[in-house]
Amino acid sequence: MNFIPSEVFLDLKPALQDQLAKMARLIDYRNFVDFCDPIIFRFLDRTFAAVGAAEGSIWLLDTAKKNLVIAYNSGPNAQKVIGFAQSLSKGLVSATFATEQGMVENEVYKNVEHDHELNRLLNQTTYAMIVVPFYFLNQRRGVISCVQLIDAYIAAGQAIPVGAIPPGFARKDLVALKDGASIMRDLIDFQMLREALGWNAA
Repeated sequence: MNFIPSEVFLDLKPALQDQLAKMARLIDYRNFVDFCDPIIFRFLDRTFAAVGAAEGSIWLLDTAKKNLVIAYNSGPNAQKVIGFAQSLSKGLVSATFATEQGMVENEVYKNVEHDHELNRLLNQTTYAMIVVPFYFLNQRRGVISCVQLIDAYIAAGQAIPVGAIPPGFARKDLVALKDGASIMRDLIDFQMLREALGWNAA
């Protein structure tokens, strides 16, 4: 079917776009979870589980456009990491944001470009990682990442794994997370449209 928009709605489009843009500017890591319908995060958590991730995060660009800040985390340390900021000048999550190219990597702890600050905060070591760009309202807003973790000790500045090694991620897992991020985008766009039009009103 090829629906032709009514001229009435076409005339209202600029006003609606302006209202949605104003709403988007009010969303940051502090209110992102409260704004979104819980079904969005249930869907995302199922996506993380489907690719074999231990946990995942949504990172949003801050208002100064200098850092990515964790707005959502599915792991047991979520309360500790919400609000954690990583500079756009370092780390693989920032590289994905800058290039808008998703990445998947195993043994990521060996990559000199990987930033270990969050790992040190939580006393964890990242074994494998997927990162994909995250958009809504036709703009790049941040990234979505998911990880597999290992126990490790540090010797001569190197992380030495101990215990079981995770299976790692494959290219198909990157595709699955990209698809999940696209569905997230559509769900959030619809949520914002619904709010703008007052469809949530009693």
